[in-house]
Amino acid sequence: MLAISVAEAQNTNQPPHKVLFIGDSLTYYQGGIYTHLEKLAAAAKPTVSVTADKSVFGGAFLRRLWDLQDPVNAIGAGAYDAVVLQEDLPETNIADFHEYARRFVAEIRKTRARPILLMAWAYPRLGWISMEQIASAHRDVARELSVEVAPVGLAWRAAAKARPTLNLYAPDREHPSIYGTYLATCVVYATIYGRDPSGVEYVASGVTPEEAGFLQKIAWQTVQVFKN
Repeated sequence: MLAISVAEAQNTNQPPHKVLFIGDSLTYYQGGIYTHLEKLAAAAKPTVSVTADKSVFGGAFLRRLWDLQDPVNAIGAGAYDAVVLQEDLPETNIADFHEYARRFVAEIRKTRARPILLMAWAYPRLGWISMEQIASAHRDVARELSVEVAPVGLAWRAAAKARPTLNLYAPDREHPSIYGTYLATCVVYATIYGRDPSGVEYVASGVTPEEAGFLQKIAWQTVQVFKN
């Protein structure tokens, strides 16, 4: 199981109530993972009250987000319990992922917030890197920095294998459909709170209750397998 720092372990004694998302359109598509997380957490039993903020920019991988400085400033200004960093690895390279994840995590730890890497998915437009290579890069960075990973991309792969007719991609075959965003939300919820989203009644518009149940189950299973 991936280790976390002592300070972060102390923070996990209470469920995070204020979460910042840093990323690009893979995070903010379909209304944003942050919006769906608030609704999912509010529908859970017991309810989790969470405010999810964002500092997101289209096409911006971590190096670009660092250069923009808005996300860095948001980390220091918000008194967050957790910060979710989404790299768009097909758009950048593994060396920069390591470097800028390191920089962001250092800033997050200055505030005693809990850093979490959101592992996104592979997509056809930039096929130089496979899903397994993306996962491997996230494992390496997580070990180096002692941070957690929300393994969204691996959950996508598991869902696609189990139910290939459920299209997780938007028509551009890059951004998420509502199924992809809902699945990502369930993975982030399971990672942050250590709770199984199965049975939570919040269902995103465009997803049936049965489909939601399937995606919730995949999310929880993937998070458990990844941690062990």
